[in-house]
Amino acid sequence: MKRRPFLLALAAGSGCWPWPLTHAQASADVAALLRAGGCVVMLRHAQTEAGIGDPPGFRVDQCSTQRNLSPEGRAQARRIGEWFKARDLQARAVQSSAWCRCRDTADLAFGRHTVLPALASTFNRGADEAAQTRVLRGLLDAVPPGQFDVWVTHQVNISSLTGEGPAMGEAFILGAGGKILAQTRFG
Repeated sequence: MKRRPFLLALAAGSGCWPWPLTHAQASADVAALLRAGGCVVMLRHAQTEAGIGDPPGFRVDQCSTQRNLSPEGRAQARRIGEWFKARDLQARAVQSSAWCRCRDTADLAFGRHTVLPALASTFNRGADEAAQTRVLRGLLDAVPPGQFDVWVTHQVNISSLTGEGPAMGEAFILGAGGKILAQTRFG
């Protein structure tokens, strides 16, 4: 999968690409996208303990059986929340995968979450990735102008929707139909 630069594009704005952007300029542009609304912050959970996927026999309802956030990931999630708070940005809804690393990221960053089944990991689970992606595209199109949602999920779900592979703690700002408006790290 390809990696995209820090900021891919601006929402339907001037069409001008102010390259190279400083971190402050890129943060301001992302904040402006979120204020304009009609978009979703699709965030990959924060940094976890080492590993890929979950241990054999893991249970979604038992955090002790899963790969969880590392201390660095817990701090990263708090920094994400601080980024939003410093810009007085509040999501209309914060939805998360049921996996503990996603729920913990949402709670540490935003203080809340609602589990959205379509954000569940499809990695090694035989889940219907295409069906989940269709559900997410439909939900994306329902976010009204002036508001944004946050979805905390897994790399496989983000890749299925965008074709990109985000790092832990990295996010895509997605518009209608799953159009990538920006890619960023908060905090």
